[in-house]
Amino acid sequence: MLLEKNRQISRLGWIEVICGSMFSGKTEELIRRLKRARIARQRVEIFKPKVDTRYDTANVVSHDETIILSTPVESASSILLLSHDVEVVGIDEAQFFDNELIPVCNNLANQGIRVIVAGLDLDYLGAPFGPMPALMAIAEYVTKVHAVCIHCGDLAHYSHRIVPGDALVRLGETDVYEPLCRKCFMEVKKNHAD
Repeated sequence: MLLEKNRQISRLGWIEVICGSMFSGKTEELIRRLKRARIARQRVEIFKPKVDTRYDTANVVSHDETIILSTPVESASSILLLSHDVEVVGIDEAQFFDNELIPVCNNLANQGIRVIVAGLDLDYLGAPFGPMPALMAIAEYVTKVHAVCIHCGDLAHYSHRIVPGDALVRLGETDVYEPLCRKCFMEVKKNHAD
């Protein structure tokens, strides 16, 4: 009985979260891990929110133009429906999903699937973004990657929006966002408040 219980536990999956600011290499790291899983002949499925159409409507594409085939989905529940006979599930731009993503990732991991999630941990105001804080809390592994501050060259973990507007979700690249360190982010916020 104990041996059977140990076998069941050893077949449980886990959750990995890759987080950071814009331009920090989150998607690049996600793609790297998924490619390694494929090299190991694991069955992999990749998902992204349908709203993310910056580089491609279907594929996950990093800022350095590394591409991996993915399935765009309207909601996190679709991920459960489309994750049949897989060993690894990758999810990009997780911050664009609602909190339904948290039980979806838990469900997949409990089925023995390795779940790799990438997303912004902070929004453009510097506040925790979407389901990311909860995913980081339940994940077995969390990797925080950093960009380079565009103002001073220090490590950056804020995604500062450089265009007007207060919508939480605004798709864009360097024309809309710049990575900033804490000091430069606070200075910019102070200057805009004055």
